[in-house]
Amino acid sequence: MQRTVITIDEDACTGCGLCVTACHEGAIGMVNGKARLLRDDYCDGMGDCLPECPAGAISFEVREAAAYDEQAVRAAKAARADEPAPASQLAQWPCQIKLVPPTAPYFDGADLLVAADCTAFAFADLHRTLMAGRVTLIGCPKLDAVDYADKLGAILAGNDVRSVVVARMEVPCCGGLTSAVERALVASGRQIPASCVTFGVDGTVLGMEPIAYDAVPTFDLAGGFTLSR
Repeated sequence: MQRTVITIDEDACTGCGLCVTACHEGAIGMVNGKARLLRDDYCDGMGDCLPECPAGAISFEVREAAAYDEQAVRAAKAARADEPAPASQLAQWPCQIKLVPPTAPYFDGADLLVAADCTAFAFADLHRTLMAGRVTLIGCPKLDAVDYADKLGAILAGNDVRSVVVARMEVPCCGGLTSAVERALVASGRQIPASCVTFGVDGTVLGMEPIAYDAVPTFDLAGGFTLSR
């Protein structure tokens, strides 16, 4: 039958996974780091996932598709409710920014998540949507009496880190985390894809934006860096 379902542009998809959480029917899943419509009959065509996509990779299309099967969706939800608790997606230990050694082998070739402490408590699905497949570092720029930029800069400069995602809360103090990552990216002297996802204090996803950095750094692994714009 011809009906409206969602379509996902895999080239535009950043793999953040936020649409997976937004889809109440379970029609969307992650495949090889990209969001994909897994079952036409689970998609009701309402598009709850569209506003959650920060990359604008999801749209509607009218095409030949199986009819929406509400009974099958309910059965799948019931089956998921009976599943055991999901496993932790923490890939390494320690995870505190202050404690990790910059030369740890797990940083080489890693996708990096730099998360504010509070995000895991505000956003219940952080493990599945952001931590899975990433090395996770956590910290609080307000409570930790350190500047994370030097440690993060050493990690990025000394390892083949493939990408960086910052997870922060909407509160102003979390801006220090984003600033530290931006300065570390500049200091690394490398062009690393980076983005920042912001959560509201009620756990809602407020948005995801790329982190732009264009400064010319002077970096010394031993002595830190200076930043020129």
